[in-house]
Amino acid sequence: MADSFHLAIAWDWEYDREFVAILEHHIHENGLLSYSISHHNTDETLRNMRRGKLRFSALLDRASDTSEDFVPVARSIRRSGGFIINAPESVRHAMDKATMHLEFLTMGITVPFTILISPYNTRRNIELSITDLARLGRPFIIKPANTTGGGTGVILGAETLKDVIESRQHHKSDKYLLQEKIVPETLGLRRAWFRVFWVFGQAIPCWWNDLVHRYDVLTREEIHQHSLRPLLTITRRIHEVCGLDFFSTEIALTPERKFVVVDYVNEICDMRPQSNHINGVPDETVSRISERIARHLRISVQKRGIRRSSRRTSGRFGSLNRS
Repeated sequence: MADSFHLAIAWDWEYDREFVAILEHHIHENGLLSYSISHHNTDETLRNMRRGKLRFSALLDRASDTSEDFVPVARSIRRSGGFIINAPESVRHAMDKATMHLEFLTMGITVPFTILISPYNTRRNIELSITDLARLGRPFIIKPANTTGGGTGVILGAETLKDVIESRQHHKSDKYLLQEKIVPETLGLRRAWFRVFWVFGQAIPCWWNDLVHRYDVLTREEIHQHSLRPLLTITRRIHEVCGLDFFSTEIALTPERKFVVVDYVNEICDMRPQSNHINGVPDETVSRISERIARHLRISVQKRGIRRSSRRTSGRFGSLNRS
């Protein structure tokens, strides 16, 4: 008979270890079982799944986007009826900034003025007029559409056509976005720039200083005081566009009181806790996100009639510990 787990967590980034531990804690607190998959046990896990010795109800996949080793595991879990957080086709759709830009416009979501540029390999010469450059203002931002992660390929202080020509040759098969630079309002002593996490139907906003890359908790009182509820409704609309159940987005409030989505969809959220990483996510927020995932799984288990467990389990190192 197969060992069954409610959630498998696939991860390959060393700094995910803390998030995995926090998430497993909340999974177990909800009476569910978790199993951690990393480089040391991918082959063993896949082998046991194919032999019918392991089954998973869901997978949080934080690895197959960067490592092909995890792809067969994700496929096998999906073929056996497991739910993937987030579905691979939705991730591929959401990670294309050019696609998201056009779909956001269609949905009436406010975005920076943007010019889309074809890949260098498709069209070497770009048709960009002085008028277009003037509308962008100076400095402006250059972003590859699909090369993501930690600001890879992003130029924040572009000034000239030469910057565009040189930048698009770094990722020759990728589309590029040229965007106006958004200057946010100041609320008290803070820049009105926010990162909002979306996790299974709930928007969790944080202050995010885009200059020094620091988070702070955004309280309910602050949301009311500064009339920031549009952060929640905009993020819900982004979810409707991208279809992801767990992502983050960046939204700035301008002096004209416009909420502008400045970084569209981050499909793999950096979840390093702030207590150990100065530019990490507030511990309170990491805990809220983990609890939300666990609650969603618990409700899913109840609806599907899957047996919950009273045993305390950790698959973090590919082992099953009972107490």
